[in-house]
Amino acid sequence: MERQYDVQLHRRLARTDLSVVAEVRCALREFLRYRWQEDSAEVAELLLSELATNALVHTDHGAVVTVKVTPAMLRVEVRDFVTGLPMSYVPNADDGTHGRGLVLVHALADSWGVTAHALGKVVWFELEGAART
Repeated sequence: MERQYDVQLHRRLARTDLSVVAEVRCALREFLRYRWQEDSAEVAELLLSELATNALVHTDHGAVVTVKVTPAMLRVEVRDFVTGLPMSYVPNADDGTHGRGLVLVHALADSWGVTAHALGKVVWFELEGAART
C-alpha cells in the first residue's frame, strides 16, 4: 500500500555547479520550518545534501528533489537520469571527506533505498517522527 502524502516540495537541480545543493538545503529548511520537528529536519538537510551532491557529481544531467510529508513520516527523493545503481562503498581513513554519503544515509535514516526507472533512478530516505502542531 502506497502512503498518501499531505504536502510536497519539488525542485529541479541543474547541473551548473554544486552551489545548488546549498539552495535546495535552504528550500528544505524553509519548507519544514513549521511542518516538522527541528532535529529530524536537520538530519533531513544533511542527508539531502549528501544525495544531491552525489547526483550532481556522478551524473551530467542534473537531478530532481522531491520532499513529501505526512503527519508521521518525512520522505526525501533525489532522482537522477543515469541508469545504474549507486555502488556500496566503505571509505577508508585516507579518503578525506569523499565516499561517506550513503554511509550517512544508512546510519541516520529510518529507511532508505534505490528505485530504478527506465531512465535513471531515485535514491530516497525516510525519517519517522511527528509533524509540528
